Amino acid sequence: MDGKLIIFSAPSGSGKTTIVKHLLAENDNLGFSISACTRDRRGRSEQNGKDYYFLTPEEFKQRIDNNEFVEWEEVYTGAFYGTLKSEIERLWASGKHVLFDVDVQGGLKLKQYYGDKALAVFVRVPNEETLRQRLIGRGSETEESLSKRLFKVHFEMSFEGRFDVVLVNDDLSTSLKKAQKLVDDFVIDNKIPPKSTVL
Repeated sequence: MDGKLIIFSAPSGSGKTTIVKHLLAENDNLGFSISACTRDRRGRSEQNGKDYYFLTPEEFKQRIDNNEFVEWEEVYTGAFYGTLKSEIERLWASGKHVLFDVDVQGGLKLKQYYGDKALAVFVRVPNEETLRQRLIGRGSETEESLSKRLFKVHFEMSFEGRFDVVLVNDDLSTSLKKAQKLVDDFVIDNKIPPKSTVL
C-alpha cells in the first residue's frame, strides 16, 4: 500500500482532537499515530502503547541519538514528545494511512520529512475571543495557565501560512464534513489543495 499521512495541528482549544477522533471513528483505513513522551501517566486509565509510548528521559534521548524519531520536541524543560519512525511503519504495514494530532511545530516537521505523502491541516477558530471562551469553558485553566496558553496560541498562529490547508472550525458539524472531504480527496485522488487554502 502507498501509505499517506494526514496531519492535524492547532493551538489548544481549536477542536483538532474532536475532529481527529471523529475521522478515526468514521474511517477504517485510518490509524492514529501514538506519540512517545517522557511525562508520567495520568491516573490508571492511560496505557503504554495505546495513549502514548511512555519513555524515561534517558530512553527518549537514546532514541534521539539512534535517529529513531521523525520529529521530537522538548515542550517544557525535561518534557519530551515525539513521533517514532517505527510507529508510522507499523500503521502502514497494517494497511492504514496515518492520522496525526500534533502540535504546530511537530506538524510542520512531519510535512517537511514526508513531503507530498503528507497533508498538513492547521485548525483554527474564527477569532481569539472564541478560543479564550473555549479554554475558560474547560474549567481547567487558572488565570496564569490561561495567559501562558494564549501567549503560545499567538506564537503558533504565526505558522498558519506554512500548512497546506487552514480549516476554520466555526461550526463543528460543517468542519467535520470539510475534514472528511480533505481526507477523501487526499487519500483517494492524491489531491493537495493550493498552499494555505482556507476552508
